[in-house]
Amino acid sequence: MATIKFSRQRESIKEYLANTKEHPTADMVYMHIRNIYPNISLGTVYRNLNLLAEQGEIIKLSHGTGSDRFDGNTLPHYHFVCTECSCVEDLDIAPEVIKRLNQAAGSHFNGRIEGNSTFFYGKCSNCIPKS
Repeated sequence: MATIKFSRQRESIKEYLANTKEHPTADMVYMHIRNIYPNISLGTVYRNLNLLAEQGEIIKLSHGTGSDRFDGNTLPHYHFVCTECSCVEDLDIAPEVIKRLNQAAGSHFNGRIEGNSTFFYGKCSNCIPKS
């Protein structure tokens, strides 16, 4: 496997994702990173996001309601997606609950469950008053 060269731009993307609770789209990451590297292209941001996701350094969230989102938190956790504004938030669910869910799913499956990706949908606290 080829060694991947160090990139300050890639490190900045990773650092941004590690320090935000938001789950930004590639466009949002691009707008932020452009403040640091004005000449960076959107294509470079996309390539680096996909590379970081392939390497397991970030999570790419494809939840079927719009653009992919990215998460710097690679620990097992669940997400909430607002059906009104499409915001994505982490759900604070204890790791033992996640482990029990994996075990329950595994008891009905002839294989080995090693993880899962779960999205909960509804309206976020900002959108509830609007409806």
